[in-house]
Amino acid sequence: MGHYLPFFVRYAAHYGYDGIWLDLEHRAMNDREVQSLLAFCHTFDIDCMLRPPSIERNRLYRYLEDGATGFLIPFVSDRETAQKVVEAAKFPPLGNRGLDGAGLDGDFGLQAWGESSRYIGDANDETFIVAQIETPAAVLKADEVAAVPGIDALFVGPGDLGLRLGVSPRPDVKNLDSAIEQVSAAAHRHGKAWGAATGSLETLLRYRRMGAQIIPWGGDFGLRQVLANCSAELDSGLLD
Repeated sequence: MGHYLPFFVRYAAHYGYDGIWLDLEHRAMNDREVQSLLAFCHTFDIDCMLRPPSIERNRLYRYLEDGATGFLIPFVSDRETAQKVVEAAKFPPLGNRGLDGAGLDGDFGLQAWGESSRYIGDANDETFIVAQIETPAAVLKADEVAAVPGIDALFVGPGDLGLRLGVSPRPDVKNLDSAIEQVSAAAHRHGKAWGAATGSLETLLRYRRMGAQIIPWGGDFGLRQVLANCSAELDSGLLD
């Protein structure tokens, strides 16, 4: 989802979705709107994979403090970028995230500040980082990205990757299908999950047979089809 639609969170949870991909790379929301949507995710027990507008260090871990379950990081094309994100999003020893504990993820301090608190360990264990593979260079370096401790999954962005392959064909990355197979293989070699966006159920099922675990399906733009259907029904009933 990319718009402030609290009911969408409830509907997704009600219909059995595991998580919501909240896109802040291409959509604009203010901080309070994001906080509100993350609170709804907690209320209705559905994970939120947030795609941030930047990988600014304190911006990333504030999203975690506000309740994001994990990140989908755009354009991770090398080990250095992957390590930079891990540094920002994970507490030591994995990374160098700043400690506060006063956010939603620490129960506003009630859970994080107790003597027996497991806040730091739980935060490292229960949040995730998904590296988005969107360039031919990233495909070729998928192994080194997947090898970074703290990177939990690889995710192919077919729109940007397909665009770049079309503009600048490369002999080492033949086409989009070949690239997805290369990313899948790299993830499997390092024991990481992987996934990809798709526009057809047929392709979704093919990715699933290949072992994909992160496959978005459905979104708030799907409301256009609801309106299209309603418009057609009204036309058929009122314009005869």
